[in-house]
Amino acid sequence: MKTIKASEFKAKCLQLMNEVADSGDSIVITKNGQPVAQLCPVISRPATLAGCHKGTMGIVGDIVAPLGESWDAECLSS
Repeated sequence: MKTIKASEFKAKCLQLMNEVADSGDSIVITKNGQPVAQLCPVISRPATLAGCHKGTMGIVGDIVAPLGESWDAECLSS
């Protein structure tokens, strides 16, 4: 975890906020050598599990084309 003096944080606040958002790492802000605050990224959670992976997965290739494998299947009739 990175530490930074309060005076330096004041001068570079917006840059450090972007850095934390991009890297996901927290920064401890010190005053007179003592930690007084911590800047950490916000972790958002979906409201429900339904659709939480939307946009993170994709289909590669043709999923309905025959594989070219031969196999035996039995038909069970009642």
